[in-house]
Amino acid sequence: MFRLLLTFTLFCAALQVQAQTADVPVFSSGAEGHKSYRIPAIIDLPNGDLLAFAEGRVHGAADFGDVNIVMKRSSDKGKTWSLLQTVVDYDTLQAGNAAPVVDLTDPAYPKGRIFLFYNTGNAHEYEVRSAKGYREAWYITSTDNGQTWSEPVNITMQVHRPNMPAANPAYTFKEDWRAYANTPGHAIQFANGKYKGRIYVAANHSEGKPKNTAEDYFAHGYYTDDHGKTFKISQTVPEPGGNEAMAVELTNGRLMMNIRNQQGDVRARIISISSDGGATWDTTYFDKQLPDPVNQGSILALGKKRGKTILAFCNAADPQRRDNLTLRISYDEGKTWAEQHLVAKSPNNEKDYAAYSDLVKVGKKDVGVLYEKNGYQEIVFKVVKWR
Repeated sequence: MFRLLLTFTLFCAALQVQAQTADVPVFSSGAEGHKSYRIPAIIDLPNGDLLAFAEGRVHGAADFGDVNIVMKRSSDKGKTWSLLQTVVDYDTLQAGNAAPVVDLTDPAYPKGRIFLFYNTGNAHEYEVRSAKGYREAWYITSTDNGQTWSEPVNITMQVHRPNMPAANPAYTFKEDWRAYANTPGHAIQFANGKYKGRIYVAANHSEGKPKNTAEDYFAHGYYTDDHGKTFKISQTVPEPGGNEAMAVELTNGRLMMNIRNQQGDVRARIISISSDGGATWDTTYFDKQLPDPVNQGSILALGKKRGKTILAFCNAADPQRRDNLTLRISYDEGKTWAEQHLVAKSPNNEKDYAAYSDLVKVGKKDVGVLYEKNGYQEIVFKVVKWR
């Protein structure tokens, strides 16, 4: 009897682990009014809900076109998801690069207020880089956990530097930023220290005419210390080719930016460290521990151990292809990556099997990974346990 009971217990435990780590479809291409879904972002709310965002591309998978920002909700840690809700619809043009974050420090909103930062565009990216179109930056907010949303606020003048007076007479910045995009993935709010309450959005832009090696791309960030009333732009990260980026808070007011290298000459992530809350950059380097095929990656703070921030990082850890999606854990703020957890790997070497992702903490030792799978056919959610 004891042996049978032990076998049954182990069987149930195996099922539980499997259930906790199985892919759960969230956005499926061709369903709910959109031919394609891309560019995932996810946050957790004070009430325990998860909100998953994506670009709902109405007519196909192309980056530019009739693109909406859509959202789904989970109230059971990602096991099930609601029907789709469209939160931004920019008519027949593009709205994308959703960067959500919850402001937990505004006394006017003691239950928290969600900010959703996003971009709009009126042309393909290369046309924008060639000064034949433009991109703008916006945010909307929600005070009821994402049930309803405010009217959009245009913050282009504060966080972008376009030189496009034909679009807006005020767009005459000498910096001549052209392409522009928020991080694909969540924004952050500083939880501790001197910059506590600062909302920070990683971003990137191109400067001047396009360059064949993508050296016109650079990463930067923008931030608000007064709950969205005003914004400031960080110093530009000096490494040319810096593209899609994500930020994470470290200890003692420091911030790490983890960046895609659009040049592709070094197939690894660009890292830049700030000691003043992301305003300026102390050091920038390639982390060869984080191979990358020129793709997006996601990073998240999980807590602290021995005075250091525990970091989780996820990307397609293959220098040539969007595959081998891997979650890594660092206990020394990114100097080394002690743990590796395989999230998804193609069984038959399919192209683009696992691409963009975003991370959310769903338990003391559980990280939720929202990621693009199977050649962009779906965006799924998986829970990964770490040590």
